[in-house]
This record gives sequence, C-alpha cells and structure tokens, in this order.
Amino acid sequence: MKPNITSPERRLKYAATINDEALPESTTPDFELTYIDIGNVDSQGTIHDVVDYRFDDAPSRARRIVRDGDVIISTVRTYLQAIAPIENPPDNLVVSTGFAVVRPSDSLDHRFCKYALRASRFLWEVESRSTGVSYPAINSSELGDIKVDIPCIDKQKEIASYLDRETSRIDALIAEKERMLALLEKKRAGLISRVVTQGLNPDAPLKDSGQEWLGMIPAHWKLIRIKHVTASLDQGSSPVAANTPAAPGELGILKLSAVSKGRFKREENKALREKEEEEQLLALVKGDVLITRGNTPDLVADAAVVPEDEPNLLLPDLIYRLRAEDRVMAPEYLASFLITPAARVQIRRDARGSSGSMVKVSQSHVLDWVTPLPPLAEQLEIINYLREKESHQELLSREVSSSLELLIERRAALITAAVSGQISVEEMSQ
Repeated sequence: MKPNITSPERRLKYAATINDEALPESTTPDFELTYIDIGNVDSQGTIHDVVDYRFDDAPSRARRIVRDGDVIISTVRTYLQAIAPIENPPDNLVVSTGFAVVRPSDSLDHRFCKYALRASRFLWEVESRSTGVSYPAINSSELGDIKVDIPCIDKQKEIASYLDRETSRIDALIAEKERMLALLEKKRAGLISRVVTQGLNPDAPLKDSGQEWLGMIPAHWKLIRIKHVTASLDQGSSPVAANTPAAPGELGILKLSAVSKGRFKREENKALREKEEEEQLLALVKGDVLITRGNTPDLVADAAVVPEDEPNLLLPDLIYRLRAEDRVMAPEYLASFLITPAARVQIRRDARGSSGSMVKVSQSHVLDWVTPLPPLAEQLEIINYLREKESHQELLSREVSSSLELLIERRAALITAAVSGQISVEEMSQ
C-alpha cells in the first residue's frame, strides 16, 4: 500500500438520489410483495430470510421500492451497520421505511457505490451523526450530507472490479469458517438432545413416553409438568438503558441476546440510565434458569442458566427467570432440555403473536410444558458429561471464531483502503 492518494470528495446527495420510490396506499390489497426488514440484513451486508406478504397483510413500514444497483442503509439502530446492495431483485421487492434507498447517478458506478458506503469513514459518519440512545437514528437528509470519496468513473469501475475479485476470495473463506461453526453447533445440539432425552447408558431399558414428540425414554425416568418442579417464575421490567454495556460496578439490564442456545452471555447487557428500587429484586443469582419470553419463532423460549451470582445484572421484560426446586430438578438439566427439538414442539405449539417475526410465550405456557425427569443424581451426571464435552468444543469454536473475525476485519480494511485511494493501480492489477 502507498500513502493515501486523495480522491475527489462529494456529498452523497450530489452523486445519488435517496428514497425515490414508494408503494402508494392505493396499492391493491392482493398485491404480492417480497419484503426486507432491518433484521434481514446482517453487519456484513448479507440479506437473508426475506418474507412474502400480500400488501394488505404486510407491515405498514413495507413501502420503499428498490431497483437493481440500489444500496439500502438502515437509518435506525445504525450501530448494526445493516447496509446491503440490491442485486438482481425480483420486481416486487420492497424494503422497510427504516432503510434509506440510495440510487447511484450516472457519475457513481453502482458496484463502486456498494463498497464506498461500507468504507470505515462513511460508517463512522453515519453512527456519529445518529441521534437517540436506545434506537440511534439518522434521517435521509443528514445521510445525504455525508461526503464520499468519488474518483472518475473509470477509476471507480477499476476499484469495483478489484474489490469484487478480492472480496469474493475472502467471502469464500468466511463462508467456510461459518460452515465449520455451524457444524460444531449442530454436533453440540445433537449431543445435548440425545443425552437429556435418552440418558448416558445406551443399554438402559426404555419405555414409551406417551408423547409422540418425545418418543422412548429410559424406563426409570418420569415425565412431569414444569410447574411441579418450579419454586418461582418471574418476569423483568423495561427501564431506560443505554446502548453500551454496564461498566464494572454499574447496573445493567440483560439483552435478549444474553440467552443463546443454552449459553448465558453476561456481556450482552445495557447500562441502566435510571435506577429504580424495585429492580434490585430482580438481580440474577446462580442457578436462575432464563427463558426468553418473546423473540422470533425459532428463538423464543431459548434457555440458559446463570452460572454465578450477578448482583448488578437485572432481568428484562422479555426474559423469564425460573427458579427450580433443586431437590428434584437441576437447573442446567431443565435448560438443556428446553433447547432440544423435542421441547421446541411444545414451544411452537404455544407461541403466539400477530407478527411472523415476533411471538411470545406466557408464564402459564412455560409451567404447563412437560419435561423428562431422571433421578437427580443422573441429571447431575448428564450435566457433568455435557460440560466435559462442551469444553473441548468451545476451544475449537473459539479458534474458528478468531480466524473468522480476522477475515472480516481484513475485508473491511481492504474496502476502506481501495475506495479511499490507498491501493495503487499496480497493486490492483497484480
């Protein structure tokens, strides 16, 4: 790399238009559209899990029309960096009004544009100009005022071709790392499901559980409704919180992401801005089973156990805290069962919601679910076995995750260097 070669700067609004088209309210109710919401775009600019709707059934924010070559930029929760190019879209593709739709002019190559809007300086400008604490946002006029490096059109095309080539190589490596992580997670999930529903002894006599979704279980196990092994079940509150984690000694409120596939992630919290006396009552202690009350259909009722006392971490509105009768039920066993495919049959049956993207389960649902109940000593054997197996897998996962993060950082740095003129023509042609 050579020192920065200054490229002409222009405000984005002079090189592109923003939010050109929208579906009118007069659109026929039966018009079928394919919809992209903010949650369908990840921080790497990949679009996933789009949903089809009739216009009459679609969210009210499903209005912005996009075309091939556009770039969509989330104008809310801008720290998520949900920015993605629109490439070869269907004619009925519509995105949320939470996006700004950037349409390059003739002076801005659309392939260069998708990279220029992911350069580090542009991302920094978007976040620094955003206002609000819980949901930082930027309006489209402020977005259009941000300066972008825009060299001549031939240079843009050269840079875009270089980045297409180089990022495709990095993306292939990223995809391979992600596949490895998915396989490790699938192996872990399969192991948990097997041992918490069938035990550790493959030769143990079996009996029909009487539940089609569960099948055969060891003959000496019981089936019991969760309410019969529950000492208490609480729901948290929604105090005003910042977007940053609590500092040491500060109070923090858990985020939904603190409960993830049986794992408790204490770092996933938001610092409280205002302290309320009653919230102290909902601080977490060792052995609390956390169950997400609301989330997407695939993630609702995810569960994890708090491994140590957490006096400064508080329970949010969308997470339940269950305390088990520890003389008969080990918290870790119950949480492990709740993330199995068998348990999810019950969860899917009871989950309720008016939106396909957010559903909830009630306390009565949780208490009415059925769980296998091995003898307590056997539950503890199962938990210790899973801990031993998981410690090895966690080591592998951390190694893969570390190399994945380096690839993502390399991709971001490459884009920034290329669009800002820090890579020479000679280097691009190599």
